[in-house]
Amino acid sequence: MQHPEHNSVSPATVVRTYQTDEDRTHLLESNLPLVKAVVDRMRIFLPPSLDLEDLYSVGITGLMTSVRKFDPSQGTPFAGFAALHIRGAVRDELRKMDWTPRSVREKAKKLREAMENLEQRLGRPSLETEVADELGITLEVYWNLLDEIRPVSFVPLDDELSGEDNSESRFHERIADDSQEDALKILERREIMQLVVQQMQKMPDLTRKVLAMYYFENLRLSEIAAVFSLTEGRISQIHTQAVLSLRNFVRRMNNNSNLCS
Repeated sequence: MQHPEHNSVSPATVVRTYQTDEDRTHLLESNLPLVKAVVDRMRIFLPPSLDLEDLYSVGITGLMTSVRKFDPSQGTPFAGFAALHIRGAVRDELRKMDWTPRSVREKAKKLREAMENLEQRLGRPSLETEVADELGITLEVYWNLLDEIRPVSFVPLDDELSGEDNSESRFHERIADDSQEDALKILERREIMQLVVQQMQKMPDLTRKVLAMYYFENLRLSEIAAVFSLTEGRISQIHTQAVLSLRNFVRRMNNNSNLCS
């Protein structure tokens, strides 16, 4: 059904708003600062050896893709639509670079497995002290481990929601593209995200606030640290544990969904 606000202009006419080269160029140029903003928010999870200028360039390609695919008639703000494509382009480039050392990936895998086994037994998100006990290490050593594997944790949840197939198409590339997914798949993903929100509510109060400030209020980790009078490193540790826990939860939900299908 056509929305009342679109009665005077057909969807096809709205889509054509950004189809001229001049319109696309204006949309691209006016949103270039968004690339730096998005990449800078990701840099806290990346090794300092990475060349940010290269990532900015990759981010621009993501912005160009979003300009080409953007459909105003969908009612989605361009900034949010473009940010997903920019992050996706940067993540795909990082995968090609294989920038995480094998030793770090192995440690992250062992931690995820230990955390998943623990949380399946507990039936809730685990606490840092509980994971440390599960690994047989002190809390201080566990915090150091979180710092070491931090780069692995920055990959957001939409990678897990994309499934485990080997398709080159990523979740951010399928937004607002009805030809890519059927209604059932979209519904399943929405249901999983609702379960993720419920899982977040089971986390400690500080953890919930850190996630909300970072992902929903778009605050930097340094800004969140100032709010709670903690170090940026400590906030990063809390974030890392929470993301690993949620990614394990989403993976379990996907596996259960696949078993039932």
